[in-house]
Amino acid sequence: MKALLRIALFLFSIVSFAQTIKLDGLITDSKNAGLEMANVMAVNKSTKAMDGYAITNDKGKFSLNLKPNTTYIIKVSFLGMQNKEVEVTTATTNLVKNIALDAGGIELDGVEIVREMPVSIKGDTIVYNADSFKSGTERKLEDVLKKLPGVEVNADGEIEVEGKKVTKLMVEGKDFFDGDTKLGVKNIPADAIDKIQVLRNYNENSILKGVENNQDNIGMNIKLKSGKKNFWFGDVNAGVGVAHKESRYVINPKLFYYNPKYSVNLISNFNNIGELPLTIQDYFKFTGGFRGLSAKGGSSFNVSSNDLGIALARNNRAKEIDTKFGATNFSYNVNKAWSFSGFGIVSSSITDLETISQNNILKPNSSEVASTENRKEVAHQTSNLGLFKLSTTYKPSTNFQLDYDVLTKLSKQDENTSLLRESIVQNISATESIATLKKQDPISVNQNLSAYFTLNEKNVFAVEMQSLYQEEDPFYNANLQSRPFTLSGYQPGQNRNDINQTRFVKTNKLDAKLDYYYMLTPKSNINLTLGNTYSYQNFNSSIFQLLDNGTINDLNASENTNDVDYRFNDVFLGLHYKILTGKFTFTPGVSLHSYNMTNAQLGTEFSQKFFRALPDFVAIYQIKKAETLTYNFSYTNNFTDINKLVEGYVFSNYNSLTRGFRALENATAQQHSLRYFKYNMFNMENITAFVNYTKTVDAIKTDATFDGVNQTSVPFNSPFADETISGRASYGRSFLKNYKASFDTNLNWSKFNNKQNNVTIANESFTQSYTLRASTNYKSLPNLEVGYNIVINDYNNNTFYTDRPFAKLDYYFLDSFSFVAEYEFYHYYNNDKTVNNEYDFLNASLIYQKKNSKLEYKISGTNLLNTTSLNDDSFSQFATRTSQYTVQPRYLIFSVKYNL
Repeated sequence: MKALLRIALFLFSIVSFAQTIKLDGLITDSKNAGLEMANVMAVNKSTKAMDGYAITNDKGKFSLNLKPNTTYIIKVSFLGMQNKEVEVTTATTNLVKNIALDAGGIELDGVEIVREMPVSIKGDTIVYNADSFKSGTERKLEDVLKKLPGVEVNADGEIEVEGKKVTKLMVEGKDFFDGDTKLGVKNIPADAIDKIQVLRNYNENSILKGVENNQDNIGMNIKLKSGKKNFWFGDVNAGVGVAHKESRYVINPKLFYYNPKYSVNLISNFNNIGELPLTIQDYFKFTGGFRGLSAKGGSSFNVSSNDLGIALARNNRAKEIDTKFGATNFSYNVNKAWSFSGFGIVSSSITDLETISQNNILKPNSSEVASTENRKEVAHQTSNLGLFKLSTTYKPSTNFQLDYDVLTKLSKQDENTSLLRESIVQNISATESIATLKKQDPISVNQNLSAYFTLNEKNVFAVEMQSLYQEEDPFYNANLQSRPFTLSGYQPGQNRNDINQTRFVKTNKLDAKLDYYYMLTPKSNINLTLGNTYSYQNFNSSIFQLLDNGTINDLNASENTNDVDYRFNDVFLGLHYKILTGKFTFTPGVSLHSYNMTNAQLGTEFSQKFFRALPDFVAIYQIKKAETLTYNFSYTNNFTDINKLVEGYVFSNYNSLTRGFRALENATAQQHSLRYFKYNMFNMENITAFVNYTKTVDAIKTDATFDGVNQTSVPFNSPFADETISGRASYGRSFLKNYKASFDTNLNWSKFNNKQNNVTIANESFTQSYTLRASTNYKSLPNLEVGYNIVINDYNNNTFYTDRPFAKLDYYFLDSFSFVAEYEFYHYYNNDKTVNNEYDFLNASLIYQKKNSKLEYKISGTNLLNTTSLNDDSFSQFATRTSQYTVQPRYLIFSVKYNL
C-alpha cells in the first residue's frame, strides 16, 4: 500500500512542474452582459491540437491553462450568437482577454464547435466528446463513463449523473434493451462511441414534457462514430485458462447494427469465470420500463414476490459460477409515424455457494445476545431466466401518440442446501444436520396501453392502462433431525423430520388512469386525474409430512392450510396545480380515494371500506441554470397484498414459521425530501446533496415469538411510528483537465417497532459510508485512481466496520499495449474485535493490439492473491448476522478478440 501511495503522490505532483500560464476573460453579448455556459476552446495554431477548453460560469468568466510563448486560435460559441475566433499569443505571464459575441448565431456552426469540445452544454443536454477522455485502455462504455466529470457507475452497472440515476439508455436515439444500463455499460464497445449525451429533465413523451415535473429524470444517448453506422460492428471474444484445479473458459460474441430505419443488438456470454450478465437480482427488479400509475395518486399497492429467499451471489463472489447467456434487442421504423421494438433475454446459471455464518438473536430492547445459531452451509443452485418484451409506438403527429408494451418474465430456479447448524441457547449447545430444497417456476405477463392527445394549446389528455397477470408456485422441503415446531396432525417419532410445503399464488391486477391538463397560462396548468386500481389474488398452500416409510401425512388442519381470495379496489380523483413564477415552480395537489378490500377465507368474508384525502407538494427553486433546490412532500397509503392476510401457517425457512392476520389495516406514511444540485462547468465542479425523512404510522410490523433460535411470527399494525432518515452528499471536481477527485457520503438511520416474545421493542440501525477518491486521465502517461471507503453498520450498538482502500492503474504504451490492474484491501471487524478479518483482491490484464488491427490478444488474472473468502453483515430487526462466504480461486485466462 505504501508503494501505491508513493506512486499516487508522484503522479499528482507532476502538475506542479508543468509550466503553464493562465488565460482568463469574460464572454459577453454586445451589451456587455456575461454569457453563461458559452463554449471556449484554445487551438494551437502550429500543431492544430486543442490545448484547452472551458465553459463560462454564470458571470461569463472563463479560465484556460495554456503553454507559454505559443500562438492560439481562441474559438467561442454560444447558442443564438455568432461564433467568434480570436488569435492570442501567450508569453510567460498570465493574460486577460474579454470577447464579445454578436447576435444571430448559425445552428450548424454551433454543432461543429460542439463536436470539437470535450464537454458542452446545449439547453438541458450535456454533450461529452468521448475521445477527449479516452486514454487507450478503455474497452467498454463503462470504462469511458467513469472518466467523465459528474458521471459515476456503480458495481451493479447503474449510471448516476448529478447524483441521479439514469433511467433510460439509448443508442442513436433507440432504446438499448429497454434502457437497461447494466447491459449497456458492460457490452457497448468503447471504440464505437463518438458522443455521450446526458438528457436532463428527460421525458420520452414529448406531449407531457411541458406539463409534468421531470427534474429527477435523466436519460443518456450514445452517438456512434460514422464508421459504425450502416455497418455491423462489435467483437467476438474467446478465452481459455486455468484455476487452482479446474479449467476456465469464456466465449463472448457481441454484434451491433444501426441505421435510421432499424437496429439489431446481439449479445451472448458463456463462461465459468464468474461473469453474470444478468443476476437473479437484475431479473426481479427488471420492470421493462413500466411505471406505477397509482403512485401519483398517493396509494401504494405492490404485489410482493413469493420467492423462497434463494441465496443471491454477487458477481464473481461465489465458490463456482457457470453461466450461459443470450440476448437480442431490435427496433424497426415502419415509417415516420410507426415503430416497433423489443428484446429477448435468456440466462442459465449453475452456482455453488459455501457460507459460514453466525446469527445472534438479541434480547428485547437490548444489544445482548439471547441465543445464537452458527451455520456452515453448502448450496447448489440452478437458475433459468427469461425476459421477453414487444413494444410499438404510433405517432402520426406531434399532437397524438399511442403506445403498447407487453413484457413476459419466466424463470425456473432450484436450490439444494445442506447445512450443519449449532444452536446455543442459555449456554447449552446442540448440533444437527439439515437439508433443504427450494423450487419455484414463476411467470408474469405485464401489459401497458397508453394514449396521449393534445387537443389544442390549452387542452392535453392522457390515458394509461396497465395489467399484470402473475403465477407463482414455490415448493419448500426441509429435512431435519429435530422438530422445530408443533403442528397439528404431525406424527413425531420419525428418524428424520421431513416437512414439505406447496404454494400457488395467482394475481390479476389492473391499473387505469385518465389525466386532463388545462393550460391556464404558458407558465401554469391544472391537472385532473381519475384513476382506478383493481387487484384479485388467490393464495393456496398446504403442508405435509413425509414419513420414514415413504407415505405422506397431510397436515390438513385449517391452521396448516390456506385457500384465500383477496380483492382490492381503489378509485381516486386527483387535482394538481402547477405554476412557474420567476425562479420557482410550485405544484400543490390532493387526491381523494375510495378504498374497498375484501378477503375470503375459513368460510367467511372480511371487508374494509373507507375514504381518504392525500395531499402532496413539489417546490423547485432554479437558482441558476445548473443549480437547483427541490422539495418534495407526499402523504401515502401503503397497503399489503395477500401474503400478510393468510391466517394459515407458511414456512419461510426451516426455523421460521409465519401466518398472516386478515384484519390488517393500511399504513400511512408522510415523506419529506430535499435535494440540492449544482454543476459548475467553469471548473467541472459537481455538488449533489439530498435528505429524505419518512414517518410511517400504523406500519405493518412483526410479532415474533422465539423458542431458542426458532421463530414464529404474525403481522400487526404497530401503534408506534417507524422513522427513517437517509441522506447523501457528494462533491466532485476536475483539475487542470487531467485530474479528478471526489468525496461521497451516504447515511441512513432507521427506527423500527416490533414485538418479541410479547415485549414491545424498538430497534435502531445506523449505516454510514464514506468514499474519497482521486484519479488522473493522461493520454501518454500511466493513469492512477486511488481511494478509500469505510462502511460502518450499527445495529442496536452492535457495530461492524469495513475499511476498504483501493487503487487502479491503467497505462496505454508503445501504441499497442494496455495494462490495467485493480486492487482492493478489506479490513472487516466489529466493535469488540471478536470478528476481525483481513483480505484483498488483485485483478490485472495485459492487452496487445496493433493500431488499426482487428485482432486483440489478452492475458488476464482474477483474484491473483488467491483470497478464499470475504465477509458481510446484515440486520433483521431481531438479530444480527455476520457471514463469511467462499469465493472463486485465482485463475488466469488467455483470450483472443476479433473486432468487426
